[in-house]
Amino acid sequence: MLVLKSLDIDLTKSETRTLLGFSLLYSFLVLVILGGFSFIYYKFQKDLMLQEKRQVLQEYSNKFIFSLKDLHVNFDKYKYYPRADKYNSAIFDSDKKQIFSTLESKDIKFDEVAYTSDNMIHFIEEPESYYLGTKYIVIEIPDDNIWFVKVKNEIIIYSLIAFIFMIIIGYFISKLFLKPMRDALHLLDRFIKDTTHELNTPISAIITNIEMIDKNLLDEKLARKINRIDIGAKTISNIYEDLTFLTLNNKIISQNEHLNLSHIIKQRVEYFKSLASIKKINFELDIKDEIYLYSDIKKISKLIDNLISNAIKYNKISGTISICLKEGYLSIEDTGKGMSDENLSNLFERYSRFDNSVGGFGIGLNIVSLIAKEYNLKLDVKSKLNVGTKIEVKWQK
Repeated sequence: MLVLKSLDIDLTKSETRTLLGFSLLYSFLVLVILGGFSFIYYKFQKDLMLQEKRQVLQEYSNKFIFSLKDLHVNFDKYKYYPRADKYNSAIFDSDKKQIFSTLESKDIKFDEVAYTSDNMIHFIEEPESYYLGTKYIVIEIPDDNIWFVKVKNEIIIYSLIAFIFMIIIGYFISKLFLKPMRDALHLLDRFIKDTTHELNTPISAIITNIEMIDKNLLDEKLARKINRIDIGAKTISNIYEDLTFLTLNNKIISQNEHLNLSHIIKQRVEYFKSLASIKKINFELDIKDEIYLYSDIKKISKLIDNLISNAIKYNKISGTISICLKEGYLSIEDTGKGMSDENLSNLFERYSRFDNSVGGFGIGLNIVSLIAKEYNLKLDVKSKLNVGTKIEVKWQK
């Protein structure tokens, strides 16, 4: 069975873009969720640590209150604020004004019981009696941060494991959701392949038989009918060749040779004159003789055909198509609708169409781009709305 490689590549790109967009959004949501759980886990571990330290701080506070009570009773005897090596302390009155302090921290949160600040752990207690006018006692010990390092490592490890696990799940979920789209596109690709295959024989037969008719022997009315059939057949043939190129491009082995580009362009112009005559479009040719290009005749003909076809399709009634060929340079310019700068940036993308009033699948210029890349041809597009479009093809001489 024939594999539609070029269409599969385009499908893969679309699928990759969809997966990338989904992955970025999914990863962001996962990070937000993990961040929330990490914060909750950190707060829980911090509260647990403070609960453990609170017992020690309560003992220090009891000893300090006992010393403060002793100082209050024997103030005339000691007159010395109680100190300890294991902790710092401070006493405040009912207005929360400092009476005396050996604390390192200056900002005290009186609405808390135990909290951390400035790498210190604080414990606040209200004694039963106002010893020395004391309403609040603050005990302070250093925070060794051992618990923090442990919690940080745990959060990093668990978050990384959870993130990888959720990304894997997200990948399979995205593939599951993309499967119907992928199946539908494969079905469409198979339909295009079967359609192009079935069209080959009748199109070839129509064009061959029309070319065998001597139109000079026909009356004018019948000649016009034959000409319309010829135009319709060539239009279908051009679409067929585009679809065939996309279907078989990666299977075709290029038969490169030194081609007389001057002769090929004149030949293709003659081919498209019947199509151009519908819109009364004139060709202005400035073609130097004996211009050669090393390439495959089918592919370079397809490139020229699509450029001329687009120039006809998007041209105005009684417009002009100017074709210039010289050494290392080919330009095809129309006097049609033109394009905006925004449309120019997406010009060579497959299935891009900027005027729904004009037929086509939006694959012609994508084919031009593919062929140009294969032969290192530089494409340059200049366009102005309601003035026209000029496409230049340049190559090394």
